[in-house]
Amino acid sequence: MFNYLRKRFTSHIRERNRRRARLVSKDGRCNIEFGNVEQSRFVFLIDIWTTILDLKWRYKMTIFISAFLGSWFLFGLLWYVVAYIHKDLPEFNPSINHTPCVENINGLTSAFLFSLETQVTIGYGFRCVTEQCATAIFLLIFQSILGVIINSFMCGAILAKISRSKNRAKTITFSKHAVISKRGGKLCLLIRVANLRKSLLIGSHIYGKLLKTTITPEGETIILDQVNIEFVVDAGNENLFFISPLTIYHIIDKNSPFFHMAAETILQQDFELVVFLDGTVEATSATCQVRTSYIPEEVLWGYRFAPIVSKTKEGKYRVDFQNFSKTVAVETPHCAFCLYNEKETKAKEKKGYDNPGFVLSEISETSDTKM
Repeated sequence: MFNYLRKRFTSHIRERNRRRARLVSKDGRCNIEFGNVEQSRFVFLIDIWTTILDLKWRYKMTIFISAFLGSWFLFGLLWYVVAYIHKDLPEFNPSINHTPCVENINGLTSAFLFSLETQVTIGYGFRCVTEQCATAIFLLIFQSILGVIINSFMCGAILAKISRSKNRAKTITFSKHAVISKRGGKLCLLIRVANLRKSLLIGSHIYGKLLKTTITPEGETIILDQVNIEFVVDAGNENLFFISPLTIYHIIDKNSPFFHMAAETILQQDFELVVFLDGTVEATSATCQVRTSYIPEEVLWGYRFAPIVSKTKEGKYRVDFQNFSKTVAVETPHCAFCLYNEKETKAKEKKGYDNPGFVLSEISETSDTKM
């Protein structure tokens, strides 16, 4: 009993680890790690715009808040130094006729408030720069210019982060499983994809990559070898009218990597099918890519997708997403090789064959009738 439970537990752990070993997750994130990168981290600061856009929201907001608070406090110190050098602070007991560089700066707190008011152009009118100090005028100009640059960069980064086409990709969904069944008399691998928005993706293109480990004739082991998988839609795989869910399919012929797989052996295969959908967002004209992947456990042999589109009494077309990933068992050959052999056999039966052992002998006709 103990040995049986141990085997079941070991098998469960092995199966679980195998399911996790995938390059692309179901939501399109890439599971890859870079190690021993010789280039310095400084190269990421050269392309600071892309670095900021790729940051997570918590880090981006930290930089956003720190940039403003840091600049306000830094210029607040500079304004305090100007007031201190010019002896405008109350501890210097300035005379009644004394004209300060900045009026109503009494300490570090008021200097910080004046820095904030200057950079964000609040303009309360209580603290203001006088013409007494050229240094204060130069500092005012410099902070105003720098404040505009910080506002433009940080607000632009926030807007670009919100409007990235990556967020549009989250409203494109693929079916949980891929299925293999007959379609149009051919054995096909089918996947369903849907656009959850009514706005279209312009110029959409669907293709796939089969990732597997291969060994070359020279003995070299190639991990994550990529094999092109061509997908077809009834309307064509270019410029799709992607207003309703589509079923894309890959024909399993002799050139397909799935040709030598069978219903009994597909679970023993080690591969990952990555499906890509590229298109242009109609609202923003930005390019968008959606990715998902399927491992052998997520490929169902002998199933097809349940109907999802129907027509209402009012004449409208209704999409029932409850059946989006629902599958129905259908009669399917257990391998592509058997299907094509069956077709060839039927074709030969229709054509017929000549018997090479058959010899036609001609008999001369003689008349035995006598007159």
